[in-house]
Amino acid sequence: MSPLTRTGRFFLMAAVMLALFLGALDALIVGAAMPTIVADLGGLHLYSWAFSAYLLTRAVSLPIFGKLCDLVSSRSLYTAAIAVFIASSVLAGIVDDMAQFIAFRAFQGIGAGGTFALAYIVVADHSSPEARGRMMGTISFVWGLASILGPALGGFVIAWLSWRWIFYINLPLGSLALLGIYLFLKDTRLKKEEAPIDVLGATTLCISVLSLLVACMLGGRSLPWVSAEIGTLGLVTLLSGGAFVLAEKRAREPILDLRFFAVRGFSMGNASAFFSSVAVFSLSAFAPLFIQGALGRPPAQLGITMVFLSLAWSLGAFLCGRIINRRRERILSILGSAMLACGSGWMLLFSPDTTLLEFSAALALAGMGMGFVSISTLLAVQNSLDESDLGIATSSQQFSRTLGGTIGIGVCGSLVSLHLGRALESLRSSGGDMGRVPEELAAQISRNMESLLDPGFQQMISPQVLGVLQGAVTVGVRMVFWCTLAASLVSLLFCLRLPASAPVPKERIP
Repeated sequence: MSPLTRTGRFFLMAAVMLALFLGALDALIVGAAMPTIVADLGGLHLYSWAFSAYLLTRAVSLPIFGKLCDLVSSRSLYTAAIAVFIASSVLAGIVDDMAQFIAFRAFQGIGAGGTFALAYIVVADHSSPEARGRMMGTISFVWGLASILGPALGGFVIAWLSWRWIFYINLPLGSLALLGIYLFLKDTRLKKEEAPIDVLGATTLCISVLSLLVACMLGGRSLPWVSAEIGTLGLVTLLSGGAFVLAEKRAREPILDLRFFAVRGFSMGNASAFFSSVAVFSLSAFAPLFIQGALGRPPAQLGITMVFLSLAWSLGAFLCGRIINRRRERILSILGSAMLACGSGWMLLFSPDTTLLEFSAALALAGMGMGFVSISTLLAVQNSLDESDLGIATSSQQFSRTLGGTIGIGVCGSLVSLHLGRALESLRSSGGDMGRVPEELAAQISRNMESLLDPGFQQMISPQVLGVLQGAVTVGVRMVFWCTLAASLVSLLFCLRLPASAPVPKERIP
């Protein structure tokens, strides 16, 4: 059990929630501020990297922080992660060019990755195995709250203060979280303090994951999949991945022990988390294109509809945490994957006559399913390994979700871009008025298909051409719905392979 008093545990959990909220909010609030930031700093061609740098470093830091938490003091590691996040936030607020901004966003991602990984680990450390599900479900509300407050708060700060205050506000709030962690966090597990840190494994893992994710982000959109750049990234991924496997086999205390994948709860839980994230993040990214493009709904109605996905996700995680126990991970993960598949399959039946209420219900069903899968697979993975490996077990599931979401968005984005590219080529070959799409506009559409939904952009091309292009996007999004259905069904298959009950982990030290 936790060595803290009830009061101390309350303040610790409050600090953990605050740190997690700031990291989650930061990923969302910047989206509302980016047009203003670009107008101030310039560097429009680097626009997407302000998001990508944060997401990439956050992804690769998750398993590293998870492993380090099994080796060193949780308090030292957690305070270091929050300190990095605070310092890089302040520096991101005082920059005067886009290159510096992107660099500090990358450091923010490292700090956020640490706070995300350690939040779940610390909560698990200070909860009994029977209470873990309830606590994991409770902290999932932080994500739902951030998804609602992020865009609105970003718009408010920009309107009344300055975009720089989006980052400055992390200083007082982050310092409060840092103080709470420092004062109240105590280790509950024996650490492998004498074990050497697997530097070679960490380095090769970072290179492999970064090259893979960059290829997925650029392939099919900024660069053709069959190109020298994507081929080079693929080769780097394979070589560094092979080097990582060799390093882990020889390491005394590997970053990710490959023997863990022989444990069914670990491998099946992470695989299910990966494919469910492919499905739900692809829906989150491309359902708005269908709502605005095919259904013709304005941005305000779009925003309300998409809230159902995030709220249902948080509610599903909360409910799953309340009803789960050590013998229900499998059945609840199956239920969640089935709901996710039903929500994805339902969207295949949608047409321009579909109401927003139907779309909201389908998104809510998918989100509820993801909430169940995220909590049940997390507990299945945690319970599959000894308590001494709780850190890497927890962060591996978060890493699988992040990896699945990024790859899913990249692959599905290339499908939509493929249909859009074919439509542009068809317009050019048809000649006449239908072929009049200026090259600069065509290039902008290829880089950012969402521009087709911008009223200002729509005025630059004829209604006939706009209709053809939006129709192509709609067809591409239908292909995304097929992909999300397939991914959710694969997730369901892995859930069916989860063990019926988890082994009882070793007791933690008092």
